[in-house]
Amino acid sequence: MTEPNPAIRLSLPSKGRLAEDCLSFLAACGLPVYKPNPRQYEAVLPAIPDLHVLFQRPVDIAVSVRDGSVTFGITGRDVVEEFKGENSDVILLHNALNFGGCTLNLAVPEDWQNVLCVPDLTDRARQLGRPLRVATKYPSLAGRFLAQHNVPYQLVHAEGTLETAPAIGYADLICDIVSSGQTLRDNRLRPLPDGVLLTSQAVLIANREALRRNPAALPAARQLLEYFEAYLRASDNLAVFVNMRGDSPEAIAQRIFQECHIHGLQGPTISRVILPQDSQSWYAVNLIVPRRDLFQTIQDLRRIGGSGVVAVPVTYIFEEEPPRYTAMLAALNDPNA
Repeated sequence: MTEPNPAIRLSLPSKGRLAEDCLSFLAACGLPVYKPNPRQYEAVLPAIPDLHVLFQRPVDIAVSVRDGSVTFGITGRDVVEEFKGENSDVILLHNALNFGGCTLNLAVPEDWQNVLCVPDLTDRARQLGRPLRVATKYPSLAGRFLAQHNVPYQLVHAEGTLETAPAIGYADLICDIVSSGQTLRDNRLRPLPDGVLLTSQAVLIANREALRRNPAALPAARQLLEYFEAYLRASDNLAVFVNMRGDSPEAIAQRIFQECHIHGLQGPTISRVILPQDSQSWYAVNLIVPRRDLFQTIQDLRRIGGSGVVAVPVTYIFEEEPPRYTAMLAALNDPNA
């Protein structure tokens, strides 16, 4: 008798700003989460009905995906790097979901006036006559970084708030996540400029063996990546419409290619404008334009005779094949992984 395929699970952050931003991101992608009972830690994704949604702490998401109890997870890159393990059980499907941004930093007390960079920590340890005590929730990343910089250290694992550890004598410095930096300032700490261990944001991860062994996992992975990539690509672009006089679509396209620095995804889309009585030939031109280049594009189009320029947001831009899905298939077929 054939064993049924295991359930496909997607784990999302359960609390805090990361959880709120994650749900907002999924909804914007066209993948809203439906949670009928707010007290339960389960939900559904109507757009992908075979995908069961769970809610966990960010750390637990990384561990669950690593252990294979969860197929997919959205969590911070920081906890993925700390808890992914050494056996390549976790595969990074999307490394930039554009929310949850932060850095993992070393931070020292403000009154350490002679400690301005990481090499100064070695001098500080020498002055104290002992290794520096570093409070952190990231022992692997912190230990590796400090060892690489030849800083004598002793890790102090801590749960909860780390920023108070130096003030109460529990540690000499901390290694922790920094977003705005306000919490550090409130506790009279300052990050070292060269003490950035990792730049982090929300990422999509998966269990490698689940993708290899569960036939239903690959279609789910593709659909997630299709929507994520199409939405993220579109969010940086606008659709620009402009009317132009010309002898033919080819003649207008040539003017755009020669005198405008933006040409659209592959090129402009040009169609005839039907007028009731005008004897001149008018054409409607459609271009996809990066938001940052909108003003320059408007100036270029006006210069070559464009009028009535309209710019509207784009919801999705789908590729012929999602690049990250192609990369995932290559990684799964890598015999060394």
